[in-house]
Amino acid sequence: MPLGPGQWQKALAADRLDAVYMLAGEQLLVLEAADALRARARELGYGEREVFDVGQHFDWNDLARAGASMSLFASRRLIDLRLPTGRPGVEGAKAITAFCADPPPDVTLLITAMEWSSKHDGAWSRKLDASGTMVVFSAPRPGEWNSWIGARLASRGLSATPDAIALLAERVEGNLLAAAQEIDKLAVLHGEGRIDAAEMETLVADSARYDVFKLTDAAFLGDGARALRILAGLRSEGDELLALMGWLVNQLQLALRLANAQNFAAQAKAERLWQAREQLFRQALRRAPRDHWLQCLARASRIDRMVKGREAGNPWQEAERLIAAIAEPRAARALA
Repeated sequence: MPLGPGQWQKALAADRLDAVYMLAGEQLLVLEAADALRARARELGYGEREVFDVGQHFDWNDLARAGASMSLFASRRLIDLRLPTGRPGVEGAKAITAFCADPPPDVTLLITAMEWSSKHDGAWSRKLDASGTMVVFSAPRPGEWNSWIGARLASRGLSATPDAIALLAERVEGNLLAAAQEIDKLAVLHGEGRIDAAEMETLVADSARYDVFKLTDAAFLGDGARALRILAGLRSEGDELLALMGWLVNQLQLALRLANAQNFAAQAKAERLWQAREQLFRQALRRAPRDHWLQCLARASRIDRMVKGREAGNPWQEAERLIAAIAEPRAARALA
């Protein structure tokens, strides 16, 4: 059976690493768990790490070659295999099963997957779970949010009253990444003592404002409802649509460059995307082909002309349609 998050912390403290780990589920929690495992590997003398990003044309023979190769510089090696969809396919399942059946000495395989459900489970994942360590991370359920925020605050050396925790939970709207970011800011802004509701209101007031960065992140993450709420908030606060469109176009152009790239991972590295944003765009591009992003850019250009009075139409209404199409490409027919 896969470990729970609490069991994972105990497993991470062991004196030696297992041959295989799979960390799957909620993106933020998986990324943090993977960072913790890499740090533990360094503590235990793993001096070399090889990273593989599994895409459509990934050669699964690379995994076997990496396991069999000898290192001239390190006695222990970590193979970091990024499997965003959690679906290795037939060849991938065979390669992972073979690795689990006969793991190379002094080599640990770390597999991370940002998508996971019971539908992903198969013979290969059960074999991995039996021969190594598998952990599935889930976002808090609605009734668990306050407890999760309280524990997260405690992990940063903070404490808050129940009313303050409830206020923060309401502000982040069930967004795990937003909650983590707010708590990290609180760790910087708050002094000593317990945070009450009044102080929480003050400390998160500025960061809880709607902004264009949250708008684009929500849209590309596929959270259309939240993205549209943010757009409505920006409009109510008097933000100029032309200024908002500048950043939105920038991100659409980035998406198109990534869609055009033969090697997504190499292009993401060239764009200097950190892993969380790399995964954000990877997921967005899986929802729609290249032509969709071209269509979105064309719509953005039309909105620009409307704002400048060069074309008739309601630019805010068109912006809503564009945001909906970015978040949910099936809604793209609303662009017509």
